[in-house]
Amino acid sequence: MKFEKLIHGKLIKRYKRFLADITLDTGEEITAHVPNSGAMTSCIEENCEVWVSFHDNPKRKLKYTLELTKIKENLICTNTGIANKIAIEAIENGTIKELQGYDNIKPEQKYGNQNSRIDILLWNNDSDKKCFVEIKSVSLNLGETLAFPDAKTTRGQKHLEELRDMVKEGHRAVMLYVIQRTDDLPFRIAYEIDKKYNEIFEEVTKEGVEVLVYQSNINLDKINIKGKNKGLKG
Repeated sequence: MKFEKLIHGKLIKRYKRFLADITLDTGEEITAHVPNSGAMTSCIEENCEVWVSFHDNPKRKLKYTLELTKIKENLICTNTGIANKIAIEAIENGTIKELQGYDNIKPEQKYGNQNSRIDILLWNNDSDKKCFVEIKSVSLNLGETLAFPDAKTTRGQKHLEELRDMVKEGHRAVMLYVIQRTDDLPFRIAYEIDKKYNEIFEEVTKEGVEVLVYQSNINLDKINIKGKNKGLKG
């Protein structure tokens, strides 16, 4: 996926989760939308380098969107919505080999009995068995590993349980973690941040929910999934 032209600056501060004040290289101070509901620990700090995109849409309250940050020479994509886009791209171009062989791919499809939407639904025309793929963007660096989540997530817990429900109904269910930073480190669940999420993760993976962890390639022009991460570490 290609980025629109990115504009460089330095972070002043992030606040109210979805707002960031930034000084552009021109000296102009702007407020950008931050498309990330997490704590953003280890991927944002005062005066760090950032890159924003500009959107001249009269319906938008904020014209700028925070896309990338740089911490200790590592580029980090802080826009969590991009994970879904590059995952679809990687399925379609064959990079995610475990999700090949389906006739159809649709994003954001309603499913289950809790009025939820699955990130990606895959299925074949000649089969009633579907493949439900939930995607999580990973940006937390804990030193020796990358991890998810970076804050307690009842929503994430619910997603794991819903995937388990799909397995019980005879479908395939996959939890896909997309590493959206350039650090070359293994991945694990951040059990010290969300003990309940880790407990549910352990339960559902024993009951048939599959886990895939893929690494992104990131530069100032584009981002894409390049291959599997070093692996899940307990």
